[in-house]
Amino acid sequence: MFIRRLLVTALNGPRLGCSHVSKRPLALTPRANSDMTKFLEVVSKAKHIAVITGAGMSAESGVPTFRAEGGQWKKWPYQDIATPEAFSRNPSRVWEFYHHRRHLVLTQKPNAAHLALAEFEARLRKQGRSMVIITQNIDDLHVQAGSKHVLNIHGNVMETRCVSCGDVAVNHHHPICASLEGKGSPDPDIPEAQIPVDQLPRCEESNCNGLLRPNVVFFGETLDSHLLTKVEKELDTCDLCLVVGTSSIVYPAAMFGPQVASRGVPVAEFNMTTTPKTEYFTYHFQGPCGSTVPLALARHESEVV
Repeated sequence: MFIRRLLVTALNGPRLGCSHVSKRPLALTPRANSDMTKFLEVVSKAKHIAVITGAGMSAESGVPTFRAEGGQWKKWPYQDIATPEAFSRNPSRVWEFYHHRRHLVLTQKPNAAHLALAEFEARLRKQGRSMVIITQNIDDLHVQAGSKHVLNIHGNVMETRCVSCGDVAVNHHHPICASLEGKGSPDPDIPEAQIPVDQLPRCEESNCNGLLRPNVVFFGETLDSHLLTKVEKELDTCDLCLVVGTSSIVYPAAMFGPQVASRGVPVAEFNMTTTPKTEYFTYHFQGPCGSTVPLALARHESEVV
């Protein structure tokens, strides 16, 4: 088992702390191979494939990463906005920020890599094989592309969670409530909206009307233990792993690929540059994910369906 009793808490910066990760020694591999022909043969024989995706996937769809936006909204660092304490003190500010993020997501489309993964999953299903996407992204683009088996370890910005009753619901309305219309500009010269709490998104469950929050993991919050158990199972049973568009510095996801590699399973990294974890992987394909991933998932001559 790769992840034992994972209790994961967001720490300073974009990293997430992880405890009780498997102590299996991580073996370095020889220089990662970039032979696409050999990789296609490996893909053709795999029965269950785990795909780990990160911010690079979203960036190629035009959704800026936190780092690309300078790490702040208006004058506040993300680490000061996207926290449970900030939501408790000033839910209007937090909702303005996530209204801005939701707008960015709703105005963009899945890119060629998202679409290739969705098509590949459908093809595998017809062949009696399977694939899971374990994503760090909160933008819902994998689902928009048509992927069915997606584990969102950091949540989904297009979902809400009621702070009173706990109800989770998908919500693609934009704006999500009337008071956020035209709000959320990152321009520091534009004043905050300072929306009264009773005019912020509210729960529609019968007799609740509780305050809603984005169903994402704030800095300082624990990741869903039930979801991490599912991730553990997927990583423990896959016979091929793809690590796509991630810097491999955000934990615990940064260790997913190396842990799979530690049991001798081929791992392929797709990224614009090498990462701190490239040396653990069998394959490395450099370039935009929208170019490399579709090539890597092309139908092999051995496929009959």
